[in-house]
Amino acid sequence: MMLALSLVNVTAAFAQDDNSSAKEEGNRNVMLNAASANGPREIQIGLPSADVNVLENGLPVTYATNPHSVNTIWRGDASLSHQGLLKIAETAITTGNIGYAVNSFTQKGQKGFNGTLNYKSNHFGLQEFSLNMNGDLGKDWYYSFNMYQDFDPGTFKIKSTPYQDRTQIYKALLTKKYNGNRGEFTAMYKYANSHNVYSYATQSAPFIYVGDGSVKEYGDFKLGTTSYLPVDNDMTYRDMRTGELKQTSLYDACMNKTSEVTLMNNYRFDNGLNWKATLKYDHSRGAMVYQSPMSIIDLKSAANQGVYNYMYRDINGQTKAYNGQYVQTRMSCLNAGKIDEALFTTELSKKFSTSTFRLGVNEWFYHIDYCSNTTMYDQSVPADGSYALRVWDAKQRDSYFYDFNKNASEYYKGSENKLALYFTHDWDITKKFNLYYGARLEWQKLKGENAAVKNAQGDYVGRFTDYHLGAKAADGTVIAPTDLSYNWLNYDFSVAATYKLTDNFGFTGDFTYIVQHPKFEAFAPATLPNTDKISVPLGRAGIYYNNSWLSLTSLFSYISKTNNNSTLNLQHGSEIKAAPLTYDIQTWGWTTDAVAHPFKGFDFHFLFTYQKPTYKKYETSITFSDGYVGNINATGNIVAEIPQILIELDPSYMITKDIKLWTSFRYFSKTYANINEAYYFNGHWETFGGLNWQATKRLALGCTVVNFLNQTGAKGSIAGAELITKDEAKGIKNQIMTGSYLRPFTVEFTASLKF
Repeated sequence: MMLALSLVNVTAAFAQDDNSSAKEEGNRNVMLNAASANGPREIQIGLPSADVNVLENGLPVTYATNPHSVNTIWRGDASLSHQGLLKIAETAITTGNIGYAVNSFTQKGQKGFNGTLNYKSNHFGLQEFSLNMNGDLGKDWYYSFNMYQDFDPGTFKIKSTPYQDRTQIYKALLTKKYNGNRGEFTAMYKYANSHNVYSYATQSAPFIYVGDGSVKEYGDFKLGTTSYLPVDNDMTYRDMRTGELKQTSLYDACMNKTSEVTLMNNYRFDNGLNWKATLKYDHSRGAMVYQSPMSIIDLKSAANQGVYNYMYRDINGQTKAYNGQYVQTRMSCLNAGKIDEALFTTELSKKFSTSTFRLGVNEWFYHIDYCSNTTMYDQSVPADGSYALRVWDAKQRDSYFYDFNKNASEYYKGSENKLALYFTHDWDITKKFNLYYGARLEWQKLKGENAAVKNAQGDYVGRFTDYHLGAKAADGTVIAPTDLSYNWLNYDFSVAATYKLTDNFGFTGDFTYIVQHPKFEAFAPATLPNTDKISVPLGRAGIYYNNSWLSLTSLFSYISKTNNNSTLNLQHGSEIKAAPLTYDIQTWGWTTDAVAHPFKGFDFHFLFTYQKPTYKKYETSITFSDGYVGNINATGNIVAEIPQILIELDPSYMITKDIKLWTSFRYFSKTYANINEAYYFNGHWETFGGLNWQATKRLALGCTVVNFLNQTGAKGSIAGAELITKDEAKGIKNQIMTGSYLRPFTVEFTASLKF
């Protein structure tokens, strides 16, 4: 879910209706995504990627995205009557989270009988269906039924399952309007079943790092269209809770199931006061599998001659010697948790002659029993594009899997509760001066247990091979659950002002300040996180200009974030150790956004962002078993994986009143592929284009081409490279590495039928 970003909350208040102008931003197609065929795009704010905030009916789709990702329970399908993008200030005040949020509402029943059937396919074999049927039952009763089915084989074949995404979501709504349509009560049930295989199938691939920021293909391996997963589907792991050795399939390990009940009530009083309340209870199994590539061993190098004796089993189960050149270590993380959450939000709002005031309350309860069981295995790195083989070193072990729970294993159990009071006021002080401000006060309570265990000397034991609750460390420390309990007061406030100097030109600015504390998931590793407050100030100021054919905004921005908790899996030789750290980030930026209509039928959107996100207080070290001390000091470095320049160009033209031709170009400048700025990837374009045809009043057809420039290459970070320094990287050229990659050329077809 790491996607593309820009710093700025572009001013959309001048182009949107009264109901959404204070809350939502325009000009951003969050579902036009170069990283995923089915999920929302993440809009960057100059900070490392965090949760993708998605709301449905005013409540978060899922309280925490690990292990329950948004894509397993929500899709932008026919079941939605509205999708938008909440501004940063609105997200902060109403949810307490940082960044933009996708805002969506479920389609309720309407008069008569209404239906929408959406279909989507691509040339790789995707089959996606979405159906909504709604109508009235008489006497002010209404119904709505929704079904979503996704059969996505991905862009390359794998052996563990026919599909890289198999998701089904069902919704049923019953609505009663009462008291002369002043009130509306809706009950909704949702069931979702999803296997998000793409979370481990598309994470990484081998390529040759040239040394100048470019990559080239490794043999016949095609980035994005060749599988880098072994044929084997079964995994052996040690249960973190019981210590038992167990087996599962990768497909079963990433199974997500959700049963959800939502109650919604809206009421309009005689005095113009509006009241809405939404309550959701969700019982789920959330799961996500990671197959992180680690070290690559060159078996043909002089230093490794005779050191290893790798073997594999052929199709008949016979043991044979592996004679390939490379072997790569993989860490498999089987993340799963049983989840119960009860989320309640209620709001009162009223429109006055020159302003709108809103008062709201959140009561959000989240309970989870979570663990991440980790296991290691080695695999071949085939240059001929064939499926990788699982291999093992006969000098060290006699089976594929080893180092159970030694590295990134996690455990926590308990509850997190957030009780918050918030308000906003959107006020036209004069015809020229608008002021929007709001605040949020939140009580956060954590209570439960984890496995951050200390020994008799007060030092954290850390993870070791066969780690689990009840295990005994080398120094005799027994691994037992550790109780934790915290109470924190969080607060956010925001203010935004727009002054119209003339009818066309004016000044705009806003400031948002967010104070948070760690979420429950921060307590998963072997050490406790820094529990100091996390503060995020975001300020912007600039100008806007509007006329009959142009809407332009240009803003300077500043954002920072303190006390980011992270755990680095540092690698030295074949050993991996976890290094916890806390660090700060700050970003300066400038952005210009313009929407132009120079002549009839033609629209053009332009967005330019320059930003310079840098690490502050980013220092950590860890000692490996051979005495080597791995040091990292990235203070002052550019934040990894975030570009400094982003450009969006979105032209479209109505060929006729029913046919629209459009394209979208997104440029991402050079990004660093490790924290030490040793490796980097050159800038690249992500491109989309399409033709939409309203064939009849009820039938719409479309064709979209993803990556129509057919750019190939790597992005993100390079596996196992965090300790590599700039000096060491200078001599590294034409070396095999692994990392993430651009989504390949894809032709998609869509059809939408109204009935």
